[in-house]
Amino acid sequence: MEKHVDILIIGAGISGLGLAAHLSKICPQRQFDIIERRESFGGTWDLFKYPGIRSDSDMSTFGYNFKPWQKSNVLADGSAIKNYLSEVVDEYQLKNKIHFKHRVISANYDSSLKKWLVKIEDQQQKQQIWIANFVLGCTGYYNYDHGFQPDFPNQEAFKGQIIHPQHWPENFDYSGKKVVIIGSGATAITLVPAMVKGGAKHVTMLQRSPTYIASVPSIDFVYDKMRKVLPEDLAYKLTRARNIGVQRGIYALAQKQPKLLRKLLLKSIEMQLKGKVDMKHFTPTYNPWDQRLCVVPDGDLFKILRSGQASVATDQIDRFTETGILLQSGQHLEADIIISATGLEIQILGGMKATIDHQPIDTSKHMLYQGIMVSDVPNMAMIIGYINASWTLKVDIAADYICRLINHMDKNGYAEVIAQGDQKELMDDTVMGNLSSGYIARAANVMPKQGKHAPWNITNNYLADRKELKQAKFNDPVLKFEKRVEEESRKPQLVS
Repeated sequence: MEKHVDILIIGAGISGLGLAAHLSKICPQRQFDIIERRESFGGTWDLFKYPGIRSDSDMSTFGYNFKPWQKSNVLADGSAIKNYLSEVVDEYQLKNKIHFKHRVISANYDSSLKKWLVKIEDQQQKQQIWIANFVLGCTGYYNYDHGFQPDFPNQEAFKGQIIHPQHWPENFDYSGKKVVIIGSGATAITLVPAMVKGGAKHVTMLQRSPTYIASVPSIDFVYDKMRKVLPEDLAYKLTRARNIGVQRGIYALAQKQPKLLRKLLLKSIEMQLKGKVDMKHFTPTYNPWDQRLCVVPDGDLFKILRSGQASVATDQIDRFTETGILLQSGQHLEADIIISATGLEIQILGGMKATIDHQPIDTSKHMLYQGIMVSDVPNMAMIIGYINASWTLKVDIAADYICRLINHMDKNGYAEVIAQGDQKELMDDTVMGNLSSGYIARAANVMPKQGKHAPWNITNNYLADRKELKQAKFNDPVLKFEKRVEEESRKPQLVS
């Protein structure tokens, strides 16, 4: 079976839905379809079901620029974000555009036709060929099927349950249980207070090394007050602008004066722990923003630790035992449940095999033009959000750029655009920047790379990107455009 589509969006998560909404507004002349391998939209916010799942960015910047988040809570839980996305789907009539339980297997660009031939497995597990003008990757950067799960020594000896947060059991009852959470990232620091509040007997966070954690208020009282005296839209815009500035300011301070920011963060933690917990568990050896900064609402993690209902262990695992984990220090952590909050398994474009005229595309040997278009690959773009600010900030400006590019091509009768790469620009760092986090290191063999200079270098600077992308013209000699071709009588070369 063959199906002709105009623009094919892969993924109905926060990136895909945002891009679809922008296309609906800015490119009404273009038809688009969204492929989603799961049963529902929402991506991360539909997949993860673990206790306490929430945003780690403020919602004034995590919401789309075309749909203000007009609530006073700074962070939002997973169900609230899913409901927000549901409103976007309804308002932009996207439900009928999404093909659920459809999986992209491979995609081949036929340069003679200037079209993508995409092999798709439908919900009956039958294969189809979809012929698309543009392919837009909105799958994020992790594998939805599997989280990163290291093999722990003697793991099979443990008699309790081992759970990865990406695959949280439905209606899982952990009340009265002793829990050990392996990890110290955003998932772990969310799970600790949530599971204590959910009835766990005791929760221990086991970490190899500490993470920087900042406490943020759960309610934006300034926004609340502004809404009472200013028009709603103005209050939102001022709050969004303030929070974008704060995000950028903290990151800039980390780059310019890391010792000062470190001192401020550690002092804040020390004040919240009130001498009840050893600061060694919250004193990283690296500088702020060498790894992603984690946030907790109203210091909930520190309150739980002070109460004694939860604890932290900073150590290495020697081996699992029947009843828990033996650490290299000799300490034994008793556990009924072990949660492996060990991170994500990196994957690009949903794991599909991509080729040009049946020649494989190795994404790790390509760069991103303006942080969006894959170098030397025709009619393909992907959206990867910021590492140091809200993911959605990048979605909005990238989607706007893609829409303007498509309109430019329509106006001039172009069928193909290629961002011509220069291998002299290619660096070892990925587009995820120079963060030292484990999941970033694991991404080296799949992630597109940084370039030395613009337009190939990724700055992770929203304010600079917004200005650059809004003002970007399409007469850049890096961009190669080709006119439309007459449909050939021969059948397209189907995807192998």
